[in-house]
Amino acid sequence: MALENPYLQIFNKQKANQFRVANASYKIRIKKLKALKKALESTYKQDLRDALYADFKKPQLEVDLTELYLVIKEIKVAIKNLKRWTRKEHVGTPLSLIGTSSYIQYEPKGVCLIISPWNYPVNLTFCPLVSAMAAGNTAIIKPSEMTPNTSKVLANIVKALFNEDEVALFEGDVEISKNLLKLPFNHIFFTGSPTVGKVVMQAAAKHLASVTLELGGKSPTIIDDTAKIETTVKSLVWGKHVNTGQTCIAPDYVLVHESKKEAFVKAYKETLVDYFSKNPNKSKSFGRVVNEKHFKRLTSYIEAAVEAKAIIEKGGNYDATDNYIAPTLITDLPQHNQLLQDEIFGPILPVKAYKTLNEVVTYINKKERPLALYIYSTSRKNINFILQNTRAGGTCINATAVHFTNHELPFGGINNSGIGKTHGYFGFQAFSNQRAVLKSHWLGALKMVFPPYTNFKQKVADFTLRWF
Repeated sequence: MALENPYLQIFNKQKANQFRVANASYKIRIKKLKALKKALESTYKQDLRDALYADFKKPQLEVDLTELYLVIKEIKVAIKNLKRWTRKEHVGTPLSLIGTSSYIQYEPKGVCLIISPWNYPVNLTFCPLVSAMAAGNTAIIKPSEMTPNTSKVLANIVKALFNEDEVALFEGDVEISKNLLKLPFNHIFFTGSPTVGKVVMQAAAKHLASVTLELGGKSPTIIDDTAKIETTVKSLVWGKHVNTGQTCIAPDYVLVHESKKEAFVKAYKETLVDYFSKNPNKSKSFGRVVNEKHFKRLTSYIEAAVEAKAIIEKGGNYDATDNYIAPTLITDLPQHNQLLQDEIFGPILPVKAYKTLNEVVTYINKKERPLALYIYSTSRKNINFILQNTRAGGTCINATAVHFTNHELPFGGINNSGIGKTHGYFGFQAFSNQRAVLKSHWLGALKMVFPPYTNFKQKVADFTLRWF
C-alpha cells in the first residue's frame, strides 16, 4: 500500500483541481500549449536528441521529424482550432419538440492517465497530452522504463511547465503502471501491445473508465502486378526501417504479386544499400534495437527462419554488443514461422508471393485486424477491391506510414489493433464528453406527454408516430 500512496495523493490533488482546470478559457489552455511548444522547439530540443541517442541511437533527423515535429504540429493544430472546438455545437429541433433548443457542449472527462511506450517516447507521450490539455483535463503520465534517458527529460519538462495538480509524470518500472491502474481515472490513454492493452482495459472496466487504446499487430503491404516497383520500394524501405523498424504502423510483411517478386527483391536490396550503405552498423541513418530483451527476440526470429530453410535475401547479421540488427529481407518462409505470426517490431521484413487478390484478402482476413494496411497499385479496381474486402485502422495507397502525420485524419486501430481515435480534433474528442443539453423555452408539444392520457392525446401520439 505504501507504493500506492504517492500516486493516490497526486490523483486526489488533480481530482480536486479538475473543475478549475476545466473552466479555464481556451486562451489559457493555448498559453500552456505554447509553453510546451517552446520547450520542444528550443529549451529541451537538444536534451531530447541526446537522450534518444543514448537510449537507442536514434538518428537526430528522425528525432526531429518523428518525435519533435509531430508534437509541435499537434500543438499548432490545437492552437489554431481550439476556440472553434470548444464552442457549443447547436443542433436541430424536431417538430415534436417545438419550444426547445438543443446543443452539444464539449466538456473534459476529468482526471486522465496516459501510459506511453518506448518506441516514440516523446511523440506518443506528448501528443496525447496535447489532446488532454486542449480538452481541459488534468493528466498523470507514465512513460516507458525502457528509455530512461528520454523519460528523465520528459519528467524535467513536465515539472518545469506544470503544477502536479494539473500534470504529473512518474518514472519507473511496470509496478508503477499497475498501481496507477488501480485508481479511478475518468479516461485512460494507452499505447502499446494488444496483450498489455487487454490488461489496461480490464483495469479500466473496474471503474467504468473510458479508454483509448493505440495498439499494433501485423500490418500488411500489398504490391500488385501494376505497381511501380522503383517508387514502391523507396517508400517501403523508409517506412519499414525508420526507427529501426520499431514502429507500430511499420509494414510487418509484404504480399507481392508473383510477377513482381524478383524485381521487388532486387530493388529492395539495392535501396537498402542506397539508404544505409553496405555497412548499416556504421550508418548515421540507422539506429539500434532498444534493449537486449528485444534484440534476443528478433535474432531468434532470424535463427528460426534459417533453420526453416528460408532465404535471407539481405541482412540477417547482428551484433549483441550493440543491439544491432541489420535491415533484413526474408523470402520463402513456411507459413507456421513466427515471423508470419507475431508482430515483428524490428528491421526484419518477410515476403510472400501471391497469384490472385482473392488469395490476399483471404490471407489477411484470417488474421487480427491490423493497425495499418498499405496498397501499392496503379489499378483503381484493385485498390477498391482491397479496401472493400479488408478492414484496418488506416490505409496508405502508394505510400507507407505517412497517414500518421496528417492531423486532419483520425489515427487509431480496430479491435485487436486498438479502440478509439486520436490526432487533432479526434484527439480532442477522445478526451472530451459530448454533453447533450436541451433547453425548454415553453412547454408547447411537451404537454402532450403529461398525464392524464386522454383520447385526444392518443390521437396526437398516433399522428406523431405516423408523420414525425
